[in-house]
Amino acid sequence: MSENAPLLHYRLTASTSPQPTDVSKSFGLGADNRRPADKRARKLGVVSGVVIPTLLSMFSAVVFLRIGFVVGQAGLYHAIAMFLVAYFIITMTVLSVCAISTNGALDAGGAYYMISRALGPEFGGSIGIMFFFANVCSSALYILGLVEAILQTFGVPKEGVATVPGLHQVLPSGYWWSLLYATALLFLCLIVCLVGANIYAKATFIIFLIVVAVLLSIFVSFFIMRPFVIILPHTSALNNTSMVTANYTGFWLHTLKGNLFPDYTGDYTTGAIMTFATVFAVMFNGCTGIMAGSNMSGDLKNPSYSIPRGTLAAVVITFVTYNLLSVLAAWSCDRCLLQRDYSFLGDINIWPPMVTLGIYSSALSAAMSNLIGASRILYALSKDDLFGGVLALARKTSQSGNPWVSVLVSWLLVQVVLFAGKLNTIAGVVTIFFLLVYAGVNLACLALEWASAPNFRPSFRCFTWHTCTLGILGCLVMMFLISAIYAFASIAFMLVLLIIIHYLGPIRNWGYISQALIFHQVRKYLLMLDVRKDHVKFWRPQVLLMVANPRSCMSLMTFINDLKKSGLYLLGHVKLGLLDGLPSDPLQSHHESWLSLVDHLKIKAFVNLTLADSVRHGIQNLLFISGLGGMRPNTLVLGFYDDCAPQDHLQGQVRLPSGHGLDLACPVKHSGEQLTPFFPSVRSVHDQKDLQEEDYVSVISDAVKMGKNVTLARYFSQFNREKVLGPRRRIRRHQSMMGPFIDVWPMNLLQPDNHGYVNTCSLFILQLACVLHDNRAWNQARLRLFLCMEVGYSLQEEERKLQRMLNDLRITAQVQMVAWDQVVALHWKRQQGRGRGNSAETVNLEERKRRHEEDEPEDGIQTFPNNASQLSDDYICAVNSLICRHGAPQPAVRFLYLPHPPADKRRYCAYLHQVDLLSKNLGPTLLVHGVTPVVTTDL
Repeated sequence: MSENAPLLHYRLTASTSPQPTDVSKSFGLGADNRRPADKRARKLGVVSGVVIPTLLSMFSAVVFLRIGFVVGQAGLYHAIAMFLVAYFIITMTVLSVCAISTNGALDAGGAYYMISRALGPEFGGSIGIMFFFANVCSSALYILGLVEAILQTFGVPKEGVATVPGLHQVLPSGYWWSLLYATALLFLCLIVCLVGANIYAKATFIIFLIVVAVLLSIFVSFFIMRPFVIILPHTSALNNTSMVTANYTGFWLHTLKGNLFPDYTGDYTTGAIMTFATVFAVMFNGCTGIMAGSNMSGDLKNPSYSIPRGTLAAVVITFVTYNLLSVLAAWSCDRCLLQRDYSFLGDINIWPPMVTLGIYSSALSAAMSNLIGASRILYALSKDDLFGGVLALARKTSQSGNPWVSVLVSWLLVQVVLFAGKLNTIAGVVTIFFLLVYAGVNLACLALEWASAPNFRPSFRCFTWHTCTLGILGCLVMMFLISAIYAFASIAFMLVLLIIIHYLGPIRNWGYISQALIFHQVRKYLLMLDVRKDHVKFWRPQVLLMVANPRSCMSLMTFINDLKKSGLYLLGHVKLGLLDGLPSDPLQSHHESWLSLVDHLKIKAFVNLTLADSVRHGIQNLLFISGLGGMRPNTLVLGFYDDCAPQDHLQGQVRLPSGHGLDLACPVKHSGEQLTPFFPSVRSVHDQKDLQEEDYVSVISDAVKMGKNVTLARYFSQFNREKVLGPRRRIRRHQSMMGPFIDVWPMNLLQPDNHGYVNTCSLFILQLACVLHDNRAWNQARLRLFLCMEVGYSLQEEERKLQRMLNDLRITAQVQMVAWDQVVALHWKRQQGRGRGNSAETVNLEERKRRHEEDEPEDGIQTFPNNASQLSDDYICAVNSLICRHGAPQPAVRFLYLPHPPADKRRYCAYLHQVDLLSKNLGPTLLVHGVTPVVTTDL
């Protein structure tokens, strides 16, 4: 490699490619021998399988060309400090690699496989693509570096250089000649890769012996070479035309003292002024390649034993080697030699061609390993099918298992990169790509550790979440230290790939670490959610909606999703049956169907299914056990009990290509298999109901006894959310456009002698209506509050009182006073007898008020009115007509007061009949009975 080439941009930044060397070995061997039954695939030990590949990846050509630069610019003290910091960062990552690699068998893919199986396909796929491009660019960089080194030795000298060409300097130079040499070398690498990765694996040991021999010759040369003068290479970067010399002094204390402290000057290859940060960034590139052993896990006899010991041994060996060379160079070479001749190790060697041979062999090895590594990463990505049919061809392999299509695609991309010639910009990005991969491995290990999953128990335990965090921070700091712009660009590129895979990639059941982390955090915070610290001002609806058949109540499910106000939302379903007579739990196969329904409706709800001998008992079970800790339902929502024929709103809406969908009960295994519905068909009018009238009212009574608020939802099959709310969102800015109305009738209309509207149930109705109005989709709706009054009451005074109460409660509503004397007269006429005239005029109003005050308990919970049995159908129908007359324009939903169920079970049918008449033909209506305080005027 040419010492005149821009050192910082070419060889040194490209040195990130050592890391891909490990990839090539791992993928080259591991990918071709995936079958566990193949005993030949697992025959490598600690030294041959881990230590040698990792050493070659970390040394490469860096050890021969970088030591002089680091010591000459930074001095010995700063150089050792840099190595300590760099190897601290690397060691943290090595600990994460060892932990993950000893937690289970690794397939082909190396770092991509680790990250994708730990963090999911989004992170793994995005980092895998970056890993692939990094290997492609690194292969091109090493090829170009090798071409420059060959031209430096065998190329014709450039014009204007005062030197006599030797007999061996016959190769012409220039852009096209360099491209031709690079193409030829790349073609040689292609032949090796197409034949098989085993050829390169066998050559690894030979290359390692050459590198070790060169290093030994360098160490020996420091001790046996006598002091002499070295002619420094010419460079145009520093505008030098005269011959410059420097001294090799041998071991001399004066030389050591002169090299102890930093002396940052210009890089003689580029003219750029060096700093601590730039030198550290250049030096750090030579410390990569730490995942060579873990990438070869498929070829190791005992990966959990070999990877930790081999990787750590390689890291220690390289650390000691770099520091020894730094000390020897600072002790024997003057500062000018170190700063002006990056290939000084060849000049002071007992046989200079020895170092050149080491540079050639290591560079060629790195280029081939990166090419193999890129092809194996591409093959792993194609096998996982994260990008659909885009990488389908890359899955083709030869009979021996060699992914030759991936090799050809990788070779073609490397060839394209070679056309760029000098790769200053790409080299910097490649370095950051590798650092992102290392950060991803640390993040994967950190996530596994934080998740505290019982199955994460690696045999290598010398790590904690602190080491993972330090590794992540170290990689990120190095990224921005090398180039903040490239770091931001690389992270942005990774995020774009992540989003693409998330939305367009197929679903993979690899186990999502995010689910484990969420579980860990949710459990912790649920324990902190103390029900004893509940306060009314932080109350929110936590709803359990009972669903008999989701086909007929999809509109209600979406409406309740708007009503929950970021509270708990549960979908409950009772399947009739006993587990004693069944071979297995029948609900397990249904649960996934319900989850698919939740996804289809885009609602934020949990699903609770239960098996019981009756619907009532099933609902009791759900009310008792649903939720965890402080997150338990406080409101039960039931569909109304009437004779309306349910309608199927789900049929034909969703069919997923994979065979899973809302219209399918199970996956389609054969093309001719008949599709069966997920949920049973809707009940016809003539079919018998699973719940009788008495049981239905008993469910309401049970919920009230358990302290739950109860809401009955009627006519929500007529509710079309898109029709009610869709146009309002598009024309929100036009204030003149009237939004939907929410009507609230807070009085107990089935107790005509009750004029109170400030009780727990009435305030609960107001709160629910306000919660619905505060929903973002409903914030253009208008609240209308209707208050019924008789003669003898000051309508204006009552309106003012109500308005003051609404102001105190911070509720904005349009108050309408409704005179209902004629309606009430129907009730009192029956009670007083047919010939006694208008009861509204003959009954003492104050006496009725007194009776009402006596009947109303202090806690505000209304018992079933004593005159309920005396309410005539005429009166209830008149109330219903009154509500209809005051419903113009037609509201989107109505809130009505639901009376307390009677204590006498014999009155259950009459109670349900009266509620039915009250809410008949009113459109979407909620009949609400609240038992818990939910509003406060306190801060």
